[in-house]
Amino acid sequence: MAIKVGDKIPSMKLNKLGPNGMTQVATDDIFKGKTVIMFGLPGAFTPTCSARHVPGYLDKMSDLKAKGVDSVVCLSVNDPFVMKAWGENQKVGENIGMLPDGNAQLTKAMGLDYDGSVFGLGTRSKRFALVAKDGVVKHLAVEASPGELDVSSAESVLKKL
Repeated sequence: MAIKVGDKIPSMKLNKLGPNGMTQVATDDIFKGKTVIMFGLPGAFTPTCSARHVPGYLDKMSDLKAKGVDSVVCLSVNDPFVMKAWGENQKVGENIGMLPDGNAQLTKAMGLDYDGSVFGLGTRSKRFALVAKDGVVKHLAVEASPGELDVSSAESVLKKL
């Protein structure tokens, strides 16, 4: 069953590669007491994700912050090394938190996973965006197919704030 408006973001720890090596990041710490946009996508370095999804959030960052967003997080079923390299490639800096979900545990817990085996990708995240306040989902938009970028774009989320 997929997460829905009114649900709490699942509580868990994920591994992330930072300046001091591998650390664990708790979802509770990411969302507690903040308004957070989390967008999920099928994979790092993939065409739509790299050319439009992440750049769209970077382009609209000041508008999102002006609407009360404290932070923006990108979730992908990739390992911490790939997410770190992709964040550097996309020049996200401190603007977007690149959250690796290497085993798809958060993606599956939210019911936003899909089987990309036909493309050789294994388990992946559906393309989605959500707004959470203090860890509770206030808005959720899931694309009809992984290649689409409409309801989960920064522009669409900005209209919902």
